[in-house]
This record gives sequence, structure tokens and C-alpha cells, in this order.
Amino acid sequence: MIDKNKKNTYDASSIQVLEGLQAVRKRPGMYIGGTGSAGLHHLIWEVVDNAIDEAMAGYCDSIGVILHKDGSVSVSDNGRGIPVDRHKQTGKSALETVMTILHAGGKFGGSGYKVSGGLHGVGVSVVNALSSYVRAEVRQNGKIWVQEYKDGGHPAGALKAIGTTTETGTTITFVPDPEIFETVEFSFTAVLDRLRQQSYLTKGVKVKLVDEKGNRVYAFYFEGGIKSYVDHLNHSKQKINEPIFYVEKNEGSTNVEIAIQYTDGYSDNVQTFANNIHTPEGGTHLTGFRLALTRALNDYARKYTLIKENDGNLTGDDVREGLTAVISVKLPSPQFEGQTKAKLGNPEMTNIVSGVLSEYFSYYLEENPNEAKKIVGKCSLSARARLAARAARDTVIRKGALEGMTLPGKLSDCSSKNPEISELYIVEGDSAGGSAKQGRDRTFQAILPLKGKILNVERARLDRMLSSDEIKALIIALGTGIGEQYELAKLRYHRIIIMTDADVDGAHIRTLLLTFFYRQFPDLINNGYIYIAQPPLYKIQKGREKLYAYSDAEKDEIVAELSQKQAAGTKKQVDELAFAVKEIGVEAENEETLVEEEVTDETTEDSPAKVSGMSIQRYKGLGEMNPEQLWETTMDPENRILLKVTLDDTEKADEVFSVLMGEDVDPRKRFIQTHAVNVKNLDI
Repeated sequence: MIDKNKKNTYDASSIQVLEGLQAVRKRPGMYIGGTGSAGLHHLIWEVVDNAIDEAMAGYCDSIGVILHKDGSVSVSDNGRGIPVDRHKQTGKSALETVMTILHAGGKFGGSGYKVSGGLHGVGVSVVNALSSYVRAEVRQNGKIWVQEYKDGGHPAGALKAIGTTTETGTTITFVPDPEIFETVEFSFTAVLDRLRQQSYLTKGVKVKLVDEKGNRVYAFYFEGGIKSYVDHLNHSKQKINEPIFYVEKNEGSTNVEIAIQYTDGYSDNVQTFANNIHTPEGGTHLTGFRLALTRALNDYARKYTLIKENDGNLTGDDVREGLTAVISVKLPSPQFEGQTKAKLGNPEMTNIVSGVLSEYFSYYLEENPNEAKKIVGKCSLSARARLAARAARDTVIRKGALEGMTLPGKLSDCSSKNPEISELYIVEGDSAGGSAKQGRDRTFQAILPLKGKILNVERARLDRMLSSDEIKALIIALGTGIGEQYELAKLRYHRIIIMTDADVDGAHIRTLLLTFFYRQFPDLINNGYIYIAQPPLYKIQKGREKLYAYSDAEKDEIVAELSQKQAAGTKKQVDELAFAVKEIGVEAENEETLVEEEVTDETTEDSPAKVSGMSIQRYKGLGEMNPEQLWETTMDPENRILLKVTLDDTEKADEVFSVLMGEDVDPRKRFIQTHAVNVKNLDI
């Protein structure tokens, strides 16, 4: 009920106005997507994107990134350099204007850049706002100009010339603010992969990365552009069509570049870009691509009777099986959804991309009839498998309905119906499943034990997957359906936790499950719903004190610490008893003999120290834990350790799954030989 006598304190003084870059520091997620590792790396992407814009405008052919030992990052280009003359509207130099004011840049009016990825004009100013220190160096008109900024974008001094030069360009050096970010450690691999990608997308530009900590230097230069990119994506796969289809065409002020190649795989890998900005959620350019691809293949198949007259047309899912494609468009005024630019929204791009691909891919099919027949044959096989999978799925649904069973019998469900708090533990074996069922919190924790190793879905279509009882039970438990009937909104658990033994078999089962989720339910990984439980390897007990170690190194540390404590305690007892002996006038030949201990040493042979009264238990499997131990160490939200499965690099993940889980033995053998030296304490 509203209290009308209550004093109204909501007035003009309640309205807060954030000036300058304060809004960015207050809500960094609105500008860089978050304050975790992805947001941290977004700072580099923003500055690199500005250099790429110079390259696309034709003023830059060299870009360099340095990861310094002190944690700072420098991004350089040999472009025109940010202007340093006075800006009429702000009264400041153009450099300071760009560095300190949101939506200030040369990418709005059209005179600075015809094509740009930095549409919002907030890139470098956001980097400045979220850094504790920034140094901007501009080489222009024969001089080197420098200005520094501190504590979130505040100028530390005036713009000044510090020397002369014959070069042009810009160098931005920044130190991420540790008060803003959860971590300030940059991933060399993430930066390397991103720069390689940008080099593929920008033909004729040299991109160099220097890692001072690791003493590593990499340089990229690709004349083939995205055609080389597709070849790189498929280097470990069996190709169906050679040569790679490639087209680049200008439609007015818009440039369209597309490369396509099919492999014998069952999943697709389509990468889309707009003004060199990766658009992981696709957009209108992807929509146009899909429409044209499906239409061109159907038209060709009908023209040459490669599809039976009574058969239906190939669907979008059919023509995407085994597809690897890169779509890159460059346009004057891109409309991205959000500052992180995950999706392109320009409606005209659907018709432009569709028109270019329809015309030139049809030429490719006509000029390469053998390759065209292979592609259509691959798509037709996918169509037959889709129909078989639909029949198998319908059979599964009908069977479940006839038996009156909506959930698998082996699932011990939780009582909560709220997916946001519900958890599903996928457990290896009935023994561990029994302990988990008894030790769990039934309110929000469900248990699904799996028998043995599930099917490797990397080389299996949906109809074969549905013939596996274990996979069928898992799909039904998730509640989302699969294939054409998949709906993420129906997911029954927002934490899906893989809990396997800490041995080779457990690692293999975990890998098979991750393959299943990556290939069939990528949305679950992208939304952060997949986790890996970390059960302890050792229980270390001394008296009533119980400690758990999750690695051999941690076990050694705990044993060493207990040893030091015991030694300190023993010395204290000796000193106290020796003092008491002297007080009453009695002498002892060996003071340490006054302390008697009951030794019940049960430590392992490889322990770094032996502590009396201590026992160490090595858990070979989850089934060895009683329900109380399993709850205390692995399932209790207050104590457990969960690793969230994330997808930082789609390209690298696709390659690793293809190599490790595919049919081709040689790439897998090379991978094992390369990384075998890094395996420690292999428990076979």
C-alpha cells in the first residue's frame, strides 16, 4: 500500500550526471562486454581495429602489437597518425578530443574513413577510460607528438612535440586498470589468433606480434585473403571440393568477399565479418549467404537431375553439413547491435550478399561439374540422414509416450523446477552415481549416471546418436530437444556438471561429453552452462583435521606444512619440559627423550616428509568416496571447485575436436607426439 504521507526524496538532486569518461568506468560492460578476460582483450581489439581501419582506407600496410614485460600493451601502425591540430568544437587538440570524449572520431562524416569497423567512435576513448596509464604517440608532419593520460583518461600533461621523424603513424601504449578488471594478464595465444585472423581479412598488410615475457615474435602476411583463411581452417580436414570457391566484388560502395569449401565433416564452420569485425552472431550478411547457397545448390541439382523428382528440396541444414566458409563485407555505415558488434543489422546486406553469391557460385558449379556433383552428393546424403534422424526421433518420442515416461529412469531429478538454480551432474558409472545420489542436495541437484563411454559424435549423424541409450537419456534429461526441434528456452538445468574420475578413462569420457556438447549443443557452452567438477585426488588426515589435495603438488605442500607444524610443536614441548626439569633441579642427558609420541605413520612412499599420526588416502575413483565425502569436496556449493567451459576461439576449438576425435589417424598421432612431453604423472 502506498504511504501518501511519506516524504518524497526523489527530486533533481537524485539525478546523477556522469561527465567525460565516468560513464565508461561506471558501466564498463556496456562498452567492452564485461570485466573478465574477454573484456580485457577487447581493449587490444579496439586499438587494433583503428589501425585496421587505416589499412582498409589504404594508408597503412604495417601493424605491430607488443605485450610488454610490465603488463602494458603497445599497438602501432604506419598510417596517417591521429590529427594533432586544434579542434574547433572542443578547443582541445584533435588527439585529446579523440582520447577523452566518447563518440569523437573520423568515422561519422565520411571524410575520414569510407569504411570503418570503429563505427561508434568510442574505441580508444574507452581504452583510455579503463586504463591506469595511457601514452599516445603520433608521428605526423615531421614531428613526434606525445601526450600521457592517467587514472581513467585524465590528461597528465599537454600535448608536446618530443622530436623529429620522417615516419607517420600512431602508437598507443596502455596499462589496464586492475581496479576495473578481474584479471590483467593477457593471453598470448588469444592475441596471436586474433591478429592472424585480421591479417587474413586484410590482404597485403603485415601484422607483427612481439611477446617480451615469452621472448616470441610472430609476423603474418597473406596475399590470398580469406581464401587462405578457409584453407587454414581446413588444413587438418578431408576436402571435398578443390579449388576453393572465392569471389570478391564491389556493389556500389560495398565490398563483398566470400570463400567456400566443403569437407567430409558433419558440422559447419562459417565465420562472418563486417568491416573486419568478427560478428559471431551473424546478421543480415549471413542471412543473404544462406539463402543464396541453398537456392544455388537446389537449382543446380534440379537442372542436372542430381535429386530425384519426387524428393524434396535440400534444406539449409542439408547444405551446411561439412561447410567451411568465410564471409567478409565492407560497408560505409554498418549497423552493429551493441558496442561489442556481435551482429550486423544492415537490411540491405541480405540482398547484396545473396545477389553476389547466387551469380558467382552458380558459375563455379557450372565450371567445376565434378566438384559440384561431390558437393550435391554430400548435401543429398545429409538430407537422407536428416529424414532418418527425424524418423528415429519420432520413434523415440512415441516410445516414451507409450511407456508413460517423459524422463529417463536412471535420472534422479531435483525437486526444483527453476532451471536457473537447478544442476545436473553427469556422473561416470553406477557406483559414483549411487554416492552422488545419496550425498546431493535433492532440492536443486539432479544426478544422471552414464554407463561406460558414450558414442563419439564427431563422426556420427543424429540418427546414429539416437540409437545410443546413454545419449538418448542425456538429450531427454536436458529437455531442449535436438536438431530441428531444439529449443534452448526448454533447458531444464543452467548448470550441467561433468563429474568423472581423475584417470585416463575419466578424461576420455569427459572429452567425449565435451565433443557431444560442442557439436550438438554449442549454445550451452556459449551461455556458460557447462562445467567440469574437480574432485580431490587425496585426503590427508591428522587427528581430527582433514585436508583435501587436488594435485600431487598440492599434496606435497600440505604434507610439508604439517611437517613444519609438528616440528615447531615438538620443539616447543621440548623447551617447556626442559625448563621444568631445570626448575626442579633434575638433569637429563637428552632433553628430546622427554617427549614421547605414538607414531602411526601411513604416508605414501613419495611423500616429501613423514608426519606422525598422519594418513594419506589416494582416490582412484569417485566410487571410493562415501556420500558425505563427495558432498563435502565436490558437490557442496560452499566448498566445491567447478571449472566453467568457455569457448574463446571457435577456430582453434573446431580444429582440436577434428584432430582428436576425427577418423584421420595421422593428425592425431602428430598431436600426441608433439604434446606427450608435457604430460606429467600419467595414471594409466
